[in-house]
Amino acid sequence: MVFKVFYQENPSEIPVREDTKSLYMEAESVRQVRKTLADRNINIEFIQPLDKEHLAYEQQSEHYKLEQAK
Repeated sequence: MVFKVFYQENPSEIPVREDTKSLYMEAESVRQVRKTLADRNINIEFIQPLDKEHLAYEQQSEHYKLEQAK
């Protein structure tokens, strides 16, 4: 399954919508996504599972880059 992860690059600051970034990760579960990202210094705001239609829409973006969970 593919998940969209919304995060802030600086975990010590209050989240600001304009600074929110996103990445896409293929994983078995939200837990696996969190485990894979645990070593990055980011503040995860939300992890959203993507259904087929939403994934197809996101794949059209120039910023779409799929990462694999470990």
